[in-house]
Amino acid sequence: MQVCVNGETCATRAVYVADLIRDQGADPARVAVILNDAVLPAAVRATTRLADGDRIELLAFAGGG
Repeated sequence: MQVCVNGETCATRAVYVADLIRDQGADPARVAVILNDAVLPAAVRATTRLADGDRIELLAFAGGG
């Protein structure tokens, strides 16, 4: 299936959002997810299925000081 991750179209075999996060190499504990313009809570990432054409933004938290 084709999805758009952070503005780039890519093919994925991921079924759930949590799978896609891992496939992208992101740390699930340090990323916020926006799926089709809506914030996706961490509690439902493992059960939220991806669909062809979905738009996903993975926003990594960065610390600093």
